[in-house]
Amino acid sequence: MRKEPRQNRSRATVEAILRAGARVLSDAGWAGFTTNRVADLAGVSIGALYQYFPDKLSLVDAIRRRHIGDCLSVIREYKDAGLPPAQFAETLVRAMIATHSVYPGLHRVLLDEAPSSDDHRNPNSEFEIEYLGYYMQAISSCRKRGPSAADHTTSLIISDAIDGVIHNAARRNKLGDPVIQTELARLIRLYLEDTSDVSAANVP
Repeated sequence: MRKEPRQNRSRATVEAILRAGARVLSDAGWAGFTTNRVADLAGVSIGALYQYFPDKLSLVDAIRRRHIGDCLSVIREYKDAGLPPAQFAETLVRAMIATHSVYPGLHRVLLDEAPSSDDHRNPNSEFEIEYLGYYMQAISSCRKRGPSAADHTTSLIISDAIDGVIHNAARRNKLGDPVIQTELARLIRLYLEDTSDVSAANVP
């Protein structure tokens, strides 16, 4: 961003721009994404948009960061809940799908069309470390014990399963399919209920 909003009015303006930008990306794709179109949908002047975002690349970066923050918020909310595996899996999957369903076409565009920085493609980015850390906390909380070394692998498997299924469902316009939600939750539940040590799989 060119500058951070400090007053309520300016924060509301930025919020309107980000929501409009996400909607345009979702509905029109990267090819139809323009700052003029976003400003018009947000109800602000193009000059007001440029006060905060110097070009559409900075705007799409902010939209991507907002999406990442929304995903973090979901797992952060349930990381210490201590829910049993079935309830945790159903709750987490439902919440993640709901987050991705606000702008159902957005995630396909962010993944397949819009340019992104090296940081967003980095598997060891701060976001990935924080994201997997929350999953590890959630897994140990779900299993009513302290974290173990195997929880890191478990967090990778579960987070990749959720991200992969949901993102591909978004690509196929299947986010609203209840069967996908049910089966994904079942997959996570069965994996969580298997308390065998994942590290044992690496023993010859």
